[in-house]
Amino acid sequence: QVQLVESGGGLVQPGGSLRLSCAASGSISRINAMGWYRQPPGKERELVAAITSGGLTNYADSVKGRFTISRDNAKNTVYLQTNSLKPEDTAVYYCYAAIAPSYRDLYRDYWGQGTQVTVSS
Repeated sequence: QVQLVESGGGLVQPGGSLRLSCAASGSISRINAMGWYRQPPGKERELVAAITSGGLTNYADSVKGRFTISRDNAKNTVYLQTNSLKPEDTAVYYCYAAIAPSYRDLYRDYWGQGTQVTVSS
């Protein structure tokens, strides 16, 4: 059984920063890509950033230069450093990971429960 647990969300003023963390635990053989999506109020879920097991990254245009994704493979954890936050960054942020629970398994996507980020003065 695999779980992803997020932390680090909250209320921050425009221009502020937050660091989101997401730790995977349970039956894990291999982890491929990890990343973050977000869902603003009344909108569709969108990709924010992703990182491969080798460290290659991909970002949404709206966050390039402001957000940084990283991972600690030894801890099965992915991070999202968010800087220069704007009100339009307000959303529920979800982490995901492509995980193979055992050596026999193919990768499948697992999701965290979501953490609220609110940017407001």
